[in-house]
Amino acid sequence: MPKQPAVYILASKRNGTLYIGVTSDLKSGLGSTKWVNGVFFRETQINKWKRAWKLELIEKQNSDWRDLWEEII
Repeated sequence: MPKQPAVYILASKRNGTLYIGVTSDLKSGLGSTKWVNGVFFRETQINKWKRAWKLELIEKQNSDWRDLWEEII
């Protein structure tokens, strides 16, 4: 199965520091250099968002701020 590039938001803790990045392999975090331009465009868009919008996006998908690592692997 081909790897799918994805934009991710990583938080240090609830309402903590937010990290936004792109990877094609969330399990290793290393990714590939063959990216789809749309993924980088989306990452750039989200990086420009107001912090409140980013928190709203997280809360919409993960209102309890659960650590999703176990679900990813």
